[in-house]
Amino acid sequence: MSFDTHNPRIYLASRSPRRRELLVQMGIRHDVLFFRAAQRDGRDADETALNGEAPVDYVERVARVKAEHGWRVVELRRLMPWVVLAADTTVELDGQIIGKPAEAEDARETLRRLSGRTHRVLTAVAVAFENTIESLVSMSEVSFGALDDASIERYVASGEPMDKAGAYGIQGRAGMFVEHLSGSYSGVMGLPLFETARLLRGFGFLL
Repeated sequence: MSFDTHNPRIYLASRSPRRRELLVQMGIRHDVLFFRAAQRDGRDADETALNGEAPVDYVERVARVKAEHGWRVVELRRLMPWVVLAADTTVELDGQIIGKPAEAEDARETLRRLSGRTHRVLTAVAVAFENTIESLVSMSEVSFGALDDASIERYVASGEPMDKAGAYGIQGRAGMFVEHLSGSYSGVMGLPLFETARLLRGFGFLL
């Protein structure tokens, strides 16, 4: 590998401010890798689950596709050869994938489904460099207390659910909905620190 492991820096193939905050927490210097529309083909942009695809397979596949595409962009733009890190998060309930809500009513319905129940949050992390790509999946269980319609309505009105898998962000107002969490808090946020550090160490980063 030709990157400087003594002064490491990575590309983050995500615009998520939460993932940026978590990388800063880890002390990892990074630049966000923005994709131009012309540089995305259908496979890169499409996050639709395949027929019969298990949620854990889905989230890992999407993260790997994002990382692979990010490395192609690095090569295409002739950027500095730093590793590309990508991640994807989804919520699983009753074996079904619950992604980001399309509209406010979709968010309300999702929160009603999660109310008083336990769901799984799956976050996959993938790191790509040259011809190598590695990935890991973090699995957490989150139990919500019972949510009344007024609480759901106030939360949806805040706008917070609209860009988040499962229609909630644990680091925001929805933290008060969580009765119990088993697993990785940072993974539920969108970037599991343990798995991320393990992958980057495998690429020679000194963390």
